[in-house]
Amino acid sequence: MADLDEARRAKDELKTALAGRAGVTAIGIAPDDDGYGVLVRVQDDAVRARRADVPTSVRGVNVHVRTSGPITAQA
Repeated sequence: MADLDEARRAKDELKTALAGRAGVTAIGIAPDDDGYGVLVRVQDDAVRARRADVPTSVRGVNVHVRTSGPITAQA
């Protein structure tokens, strides 16, 4: 179980590590069991996440991968 500050640090570290990786569309914080985890959104499927080397945890904070469609800016 990670608290919010631990999840924020893990998110920042993962964001730096995954910068520029194809298929990674978003990285955020999400509730996880009794605390918080990191949520990585990838376009297409989990295979793309493995290709992007998304870890299952960062500094003891769980990392979850979810697929999403294309993300576009809205006015």
